[in-house]
Amino acid sequence: MSTYTPKNILITGAAGFIACHVANRLVRSYPDYKIVVLDKLDYCSNLKNLIPSRSSANFKFVKGDIASADLVNYLLITESIDTIMHFAAQTHVDNSFGNSFEFTKNNIYGTHVLLEACKVTGQIRRFIHVSTDEVYGETDEDAVVGNHEASQLLPTNPYSATKAGAEMLVMAYGRSYGLPVITTRGNNVYGPNQFPEKLIPKFILLAMRGKPLPIHGDGCNVRSYLYCEDVAEAFEVILHKGEVGHVYNIGTTKERRVIDVAQDICKLFNIDADKSIQFVENRPFNDQRYFLDDQKLKDLGWSERTVWEDGLRKTIEWYTNNPDWWGDVTGALLPHPRMLMMPGGIERNLDGAEKFDLGSNEFSGKSNETKMVTPASKTSNVPPKSPFKFLIYGKTGWIGGVLGKLCEKQGIPYEYGRGRLEDRSKLLADINTIKPTHVFNAAGVTGRPNVDWCESHKPETIRTNVAGTLNLADVCREKGLLMINFATGCIFEYDAAHPEGSGIGFKEEDTPNFHGSFYSKTKAMVEELLKNYDNVCTLRVRMPISSDLNNPRNFITKISRYNKVVNIPNSMTILDELLPISIEMAKRNLKGIWNFTNPGVVSHNEILEMYKKYIDPTFTYANFTLEEQAKVIVAARSNNEMDASKLKKEFPELLSIKESLIKYVFEPNKKTSA
Repeated sequence: MSTYTPKNILITGAAGFIACHVANRLVRSYPDYKIVVLDKLDYCSNLKNLIPSRSSANFKFVKGDIASADLVNYLLITESIDTIMHFAAQTHVDNSFGNSFEFTKNNIYGTHVLLEACKVTGQIRRFIHVSTDEVYGETDEDAVVGNHEASQLLPTNPYSATKAGAEMLVMAYGRSYGLPVITTRGNNVYGPNQFPEKLIPKFILLAMRGKPLPIHGDGCNVRSYLYCEDVAEAFEVILHKGEVGHVYNIGTTKERRVIDVAQDICKLFNIDADKSIQFVENRPFNDQRYFLDDQKLKDLGWSERTVWEDGLRKTIEWYTNNPDWWGDVTGALLPHPRMLMMPGGIERNLDGAEKFDLGSNEFSGKSNETKMVTPASKTSNVPPKSPFKFLIYGKTGWIGGVLGKLCEKQGIPYEYGRGRLEDRSKLLADINTIKPTHVFNAAGVTGRPNVDWCESHKPETIRTNVAGTLNLADVCREKGLLMINFATGCIFEYDAAHPEGSGIGFKEEDTPNFHGSFYSKTKAMVEELLKNYDNVCTLRVRMPISSDLNNPRNFITKISRYNKVVNIPNSMTILDELLPISIEMAKRNLKGIWNFTNPGVVSHNEILEMYKKYIDPTFTYANFTLEEQAKVIVAARSNNEMDASKLKKEFPELLSIKESLIKYVFEPNKKTSA
């Protein structure tokens, strides 16, 4: 492993939280490196954060904005900068909802200015761009392995969208101009010097003042937290050992719910969490979970050192000893702060809808009496006479998400399960708390970005697809509940008895004959075992399609983006038609195995021809053979026809696959005069 040795480093945003710890560490540990820090001293920056470095001979502070091309070019040349560590950014998600253009200006335009200066001067040997785990978007609640560096970027809020946009610029400059770029994506960081708009310092300062701790929503959002010095060490390792062109996740597998963090802080302050925690309105979109795979960074020699209890205790001690570090932070301690971000100054505004008096013990500001404000239930407007209540697993998955929307549309009370499928005690807790009439299991591992992932993650695949599913079925049986289990029909392959084009489909009682992928093996295995449970309704889904053509999991979306496709007929599932049927099946208490596909088959080419006809007449595609496909995939893919006559008999109105495609997918998305 080669080691990089910088000479003159420019650190942007170094008077901010994370960057100050990195700057102070490098100044202290490497006296031969010259550290130049650039910061415009925005509201969340503080020169006091750099006090440990101020008297060092190898340290220089420059007040300025990364958006100033003249300043940046001047610094790179006059200071002979060979390395940039780019931390400067607007980072608070709440602010991005109210002041998103400032995020675009700082995070995207500012980064672009830096990159262009690097291109023009031609002297940069390392450009380390600091991004965030939020660019991956929400992680599935049931995911057992986190997002890795090659995972798709799916940001969900203006902040993460601007960070993803900045990453694209960094990558483009690396590819187009050969700029030696490295990108990092990190979990939440906590510790001394953090501006108290962020969760942990906000809770600490409120607890110090004897005020309520406001929690967005129900407090069950999950986050991973790293202590600031561990993160500073990670950047030290990446600076010296990171490979140009690579992305590195800086993360931890230890996760905590927001409410757990609040309770831990209350415990260390010896205050009653039940009286101190208050639930407030959730922010516009609050991702449930971010989860990273940090093995790549561990391979460079880094590992998390500070355990949560020690890090939190040190952080509390620092804020206790430095209560006025940030001056008047009243506005930052509000449940939903909105900052007007201006260089060199700060104005803190309170949304008109918010009434939070720091002089009282409740958010209404009307009384000193502690009051518990609970989050509004999703089903608060549902008539109580409904005979059904559904418990759904797989909240962040495609099918699980759509099921929730269908329940809302039909007025069916529902809640998403919080427990992991492999944790029996959490499943029992969900059922005992929610008291459902039916349980839907839409959780499972299919792989990121596809089933090839399962080939190299077999224990993780077994844990969820087999052990977890059986665990849930067994708990439901114990509680006398029907479980609707979304399975797969990718456990069969055309054979002599079911030849392609014959119209002879595999029936529910047929034995799986496809063993080409580990994913399919686990699904076939668990299906066979579930036959022993009389409380399970197994729905075999195949190549799911919906009217949402922007969804990357949609089969049409996938094949329309492929360079080449195989042209072979298959049974498929139109979710817009069939998911409402799954709810009806629960109401009818149907059990056993069902081929959950539309009758008939459709080929890849037929779908793409429909796509051309209804969506984009300029669209083109190319074919390749199964043999050619096998050269570019790890695991084989299943191709088959399923016999849907059992489902059709139960639901006579069920459309054939081609009719359903036109009615539910292509007609609603029609953009041509087809």
